[in-house]
Amino acid sequence: MQKTILITGATDGIGLETARMLVAKGHSVLVHGRNPAKLADVEKNLSELAEGRRVESYLADLSRMADVEAFAKAVAEKHHQLDVLINNAGVFKVADPITQDGLDVRFAVNTIAPYLLTRRLMPLLGSSGRVINLSSAAQAPIDPEALAGRVRLSDMPAYAQSKLALTMWSRTMALELKEDGPVIIAVNPGSLLASKMVKEGFGVAGNDIRIGAEILCRAALDEKFAAASGQYFDNDSGRFASPHPDGLDSKKSEELVRVIETILAEAAR
Repeated sequence: MQKTILITGATDGIGLETARMLVAKGHSVLVHGRNPAKLADVEKNLSELAEGRRVESYLADLSRMADVEAFAKAVAEKHHQLDVLINNAGVFKVADPITQDGLDVRFAVNTIAPYLLTRRLMPLLGSSGRVINLSSAAQAPIDPEALAGRVRLSDMPAYAQSKLALTMWSRTMALELKEDGPVIIAVNPGSLLASKMVKEGFGVAGNDIRIGAEILCRAALDEKFAAASGQYFDNDSGRFASPHPDGLDSKKSEELVRVIETILAEAAR
């Protein structure tokens, strides 16, 4: 059955390869990017592969919460139902890590934006949809002050904390919604894959990008993942696994969500 699937950060890397695979499987794909020229090229190229099936593009800077709000609204204006949301967009190494909202861009893009986008698109996802969140093997205990933009971190600590934070709210949201919400799964797509992020951050070519795209397609479509809400899939080991211990700590996770909600409330003022 054809599904409607939204992928953030779909103009290169794992996101783009996942979009190609899903279009080839006959699904309707909505792609997001922040570079207008790259996004237009991706929409054109995917449309040629789609053979008449719908490919749409959405422009938004996920480091700005106002853009995330507008992005969600634009999707909701065109669609009454969304089968899968893949929160793939991510940031690791940047020249200026501070956003217009005063946040660290790693936390803004990797943690807070996908949380907000998921919340806003929940009516479209309903209880039959899926949310696939791009986690990482790099996970580190979270400093709430850094998450709120009051403490500055270097690249790897910020990235690792942002990915654990994403994993934590994925589980918390899944437990909160239960059968009333979509399946929510955090996925480590594989370490050091050949993405732009890996090349710029680590200076290595990386492993086959299709490793990550294939597991995202499986998480989005396969029945194996239909009953896995709240779980973490580690593609390095090829199985559901335990994230960093903090990811299973309900008290810490609930506090993390409160910090995110406070950040979003302040950004909306």
